[in-house]
Amino acid sequence: MEEKKWIKAAKKGDNQALAHLFKESYPLLVHYLMKLTLNREEAEDLAQETMTKAIEKLNQFQVKSKFSTWLISIGTKLYIDQKRRQKRADAFKAQHMRKLKWQAQSRNEDWDYLLASLGELEDELRVPIILKHYYGYAYDEIGKMLGIAEGTVKSRVHRGIKTIRKEMGEDEKGPGTMENPIKQG
Repeated sequence: MEEKKWIKAAKKGDNQALAHLFKESYPLLVHYLMKLTLNREEAEDLAQETMTKAIEKLNQFQVKSKFSTWLISIGTKLYIDQKRRQKRADAFKAQHMRKLKWQAQSRNEDWDYLLASLGELEDELRVPIILKHYYGYAYDEIGKMLGIAEGTVKSRVHRGIKTIRKEMGEDEKGPGTMENPIKQG
């Protein structure tokens, strides 16, 4: 059956036709999104989101282009929206860090460069460090909170601390110990 017939059947509620269209288009969509995101996991997540959006909007699809082309346009829009949200989140985070620094300075408190360095870390590294070294949670507790393995938590804490030390110009043998590598302020 040619693509137009599959689309017509899918619009009428034929789930097998819809599954066939997705099966045919999915590899192309994922490869395209991998080139956009440069990240397989993110590309697959976007592909799933694209498929969901396509199901919602299927009756609006005009058969002027290929189904895969339509999916790529949906995926591209979702990717751009995701980047806009991330840009706003990054701007908010930077503004919040400036506000915290200003508040500390206005109370004649030293702005701990460690906090500035923590603010630069990705969430996946920053969150475990804060939970471990500022709030005293055990690695296994952090793993349960974040839904990741204990070993992954340890690895992220280590990588994050290593990154902070590098940014602060300290080597592996700098201030702090392996038990508590970050001096609490």
